[in-house]
Amino acid sequence: MIRGVTLQGRQFRPSDWADRLASVLSHVGPDNRLNYSPNVCPVTRAGVRCVVINTDLELQDSRVFKFLMDFAHENDLEVIPGRQTART
Repeated sequence: MIRGVTLQGRQFRPSDWADRLASVLSHVGPDNRLNYSPNVCPVTRAGVRCVVINTDLELQDSRVFKFLMDFAHENDLEVIPGRQTART
């Protein structure tokens, strides 16, 4: 998960950064609504905007995964490791 807080503890701006980043893999459905990929979703955790990234994405599309991780590192954002195994 990429958390919208810099390593210096400042909130990342703009406030819609998570939605913009997650839209990289989104599509517009038949109802004309934006549908986020199950692999990259914007969320709010404890009042902080975040992007949850499914670890399978690294195997499915390593270029997109690298893009997301590079974005986090270039902007000094916290990257929090998530679940390492699938839910059963």
